[in-house]
Amino acid sequence: MKNPTQSVDSAQPGITLVAPQVLEGERLAWLALTMTSGLGPTRIWRAVNATGTAQGVMGLPLTQLEGLRLPAVSAQSIASGKSLAEAEKEWSLVQQGGGTLVTPADEEYPERLREIFDPPTLLWLRGDKALLAQPGIAIVGTRHPTPYGTGMAEMLARDLATHGLNILSGMARGVDTAAHRGALEARGKTVAVWGTGIDVIYPKENKRLAEQILEAGGAIISEYPMGTFPAPQNFPIRNRILSGMSVGVLVIEASENSGTRITARCALEQNREVFAVPGNVTSKNSWGPNTLIKQGAKLVATWEDVWEELPTQIRLEVEERQGIASSDGSDASLFSKPNLPDLPEDQARVFDALRPDQALQLDELVEKLEDKLSSSEIFTALFELELAGRVRVMPGKNYVRTF
Repeated sequence: MKNPTQSVDSAQPGITLVAPQVLEGERLAWLALTMTSGLGPTRIWRAVNATGTAQGVMGLPLTQLEGLRLPAVSAQSIASGKSLAEAEKEWSLVQQGGGTLVTPADEEYPERLREIFDPPTLLWLRGDKALLAQPGIAIVGTRHPTPYGTGMAEMLARDLATHGLNILSGMARGVDTAAHRGALEARGKTVAVWGTGIDVIYPKENKRLAEQILEAGGAIISEYPMGTFPAPQNFPIRNRILSGMSVGVLVIEASENSGTRITARCALEQNREVFAVPGNVTSKNSWGPNTLIKQGAKLVATWEDVWEELPTQIRLEVEERQGIASSDGSDASLFSKPNLPDLPEDQARVFDALRPDQALQLDELVEKLEDKLSSSEIFTALFELELAGRVRVMPGKNYVRTF
């Protein structure tokens, strides 16, 4: 069966939707079970394992459904046909939204997810479903990073993507957003795991980022139905998918009470590698990664620190797919100059004076360059660099390089 046409927004002009498709039996059964009130992944998997297939569960009479220890409301919903009707309605919404579904009956369902304690019974998806089975690193961290945290997230995501690994994150503000952007800068693939429906962008300011992920051949996935709003409890639950799909989780800045700790704990429970970027011991954002390092997480300064810890078969798979050798590719440093088009002399001097890991206040920048550029030339260069996306201005007229 061909997949429905996928788009960033089905309401946009120029988007052509294919004719509605019928979801075949076993996949429809998985959707119906997932849409049944009172059933979560654990109960659904237990029922399917008892009968052999999702269709087997859907075909049972009420008494046998109750015998599977399903809640009464759930058993009645299945037996009455209500669950099936909800599934057909949901499938119609998925197609209208330019998405598709990946069930455990599909070859594209990630094998790594099958290994975890409570794998999702369904994935709603927009983008390239082939990415789900490919090796990737999850990059997570605080929603309020320092310039150092943002710079490290962008750099490591860019370098890992350059060397063939997909970048997974939750598209939250802060470190997640920086990780996705770093992968896009490298023209790599990135997968965003949402705690909302795939048609509900959160946070809203990342609408363009979501579009860029899809335009670059990435993917957006969720275990929540269309229209699901950003309820706080959804995000800790989705973290098990983020870690479960990855071959390792990289933590960059997280405070003591950060939700990132949940992802790291899930990774440990799922027998995934845990990596952490060390931080300033006086910063509250350093508590998470520094504690993980003390507990045995791999300390990461460059992409090679991650690469060297990956299983041999993973590295061979990535190298074969990308046509690269592990010894190829130069080591990209946070402080190295990126490959950029030639900048005008004034802009180049200002750009070189800035760093991605530490903000520089405008007065300090002017003082630093006073023997080379006038203040008006610096202001003009900063304006042009900001428009080009190479410099970001922060509160208090502080400036950092974006890469």
